[in-house]
Amino acid sequence: MKKVILAAFLTVGLAGTAMANQCPKLMAEVDAALAAGPKISAEQMAEVTKLRAQGEAEHTAGKHAESVDTLNKAKAILGLQ
Repeated sequence: MKKVILAAFLTVGLAGTAMANQCPKLMAEVDAALAAGPKISAEQMAEVTKLRAQGEAEHTAGKHAESVDTLNKAKAILGLQ
């Protein structure tokens, strides 16, 4: 039983670490696309900028799953998915 509990904690811990490492990569992808001057409307640009900032704030707060979701929304608007 102790092994099962330990395995569960390790799985959750590793998943959190993987998410934490994914956030900076996603932020860099959004930043690179923004630097390239995407062909999107001003409204879409405002939404992407808002989502990028929100994703970074969530990452900083340790909310990595939410950050990944938010940054993936920004990538979708930019046509990166």
